[in-house]
Amino acid sequence: MSSRQDEALALAAVDALTGQLALAPKPGLPDPRDLGARATSPDHCSLRWSAKALAPGLAAMAAAARRTGEPSPQLRAELGAIGRCTEHSVGLAGGGHRGALWTLGLLVAAAALDPGARSKDVATAAKKIAAHSDRRAPRRPSRGSSVSAKYGAAGARGEARAGFPHVRRALDALAASRRAGADEAEARLDALLTVMSTLQDTELLYTAGPSGLRHVQAGARGVLEAGGTTTHAGREALLALDTDLHARAWSPRGSAGLLAGALFVDTLPVRACPRAA
Repeated sequence: MSSRQDEALALAAVDALTGQLALAPKPGLPDPRDLGARATSPDHCSLRWSAKALAPGLAAMAAAARRTGEPSPQLRAELGAIGRCTEHSVGLAGGGHRGALWTLGLLVAAAALDPGARSKDVATAAKKIAAHSDRRAPRRPSRGSSVSAKYGAAGARGEARAGFPHVRRALDALAASRRAGADEAEARLDALLTVMSTLQDTELLYTAGPSGLRHVQAGARGVLEAGGTTTHAGREALLALDTDLHARAWSPRGSAGLLAGALFVDTLPVRACPRAA
């Protein structure tokens, strides 16, 4: 594996994130429709711009994994240090994507450890990396970890240490929807709803509490039970859920980050492009 492969993995991860941002309608989440709204257009533009600021950090994570060669405590510490620097860079570019950085960083590093690995193997390698504690991490608890402790939710760390079960569920949903004849946008929305229907999203727990989380999960299940985004009934249910979540200002950001992770893994293996002469 080479530095070009590191860059290719990073760009594939950024493409997955921007692909997630391009989906619409995403219930309670930023999407291209915001570009027509004066109040939310700057937010969506900054998210698209700051997503690109992840690339150098993700490439550095891939290089660290390639250099280390195993899912060791040393690699976990390096990824944490790179991640904190990348968070700072992303903040300067507009902010956001903290959850996506955690998910994509681990998955990019896992993919770099074994460039030919299948999706299940990548998730397993990411699980092994996440099993180690980052002893250099700040002592103060994050909002996500505080919410996880309060409600007993797995949170981002628990999701990774379990081998990203919701990334795997999203991949299964993508494959099933494609086989059923859905177009790519519909398949990706169905995958997002699949994640939303069961994820203990700490962002939702923070803003809406357990009852709000259950409300969102039930709404996502309702869309899928109505036939998903390829059916008229499912589409109507999706639009109703979107209107409801925007009105309540509830945003399932954890699900969005995991969908980006699934879209990245879906592209593997990534081939490095030759440099221009």
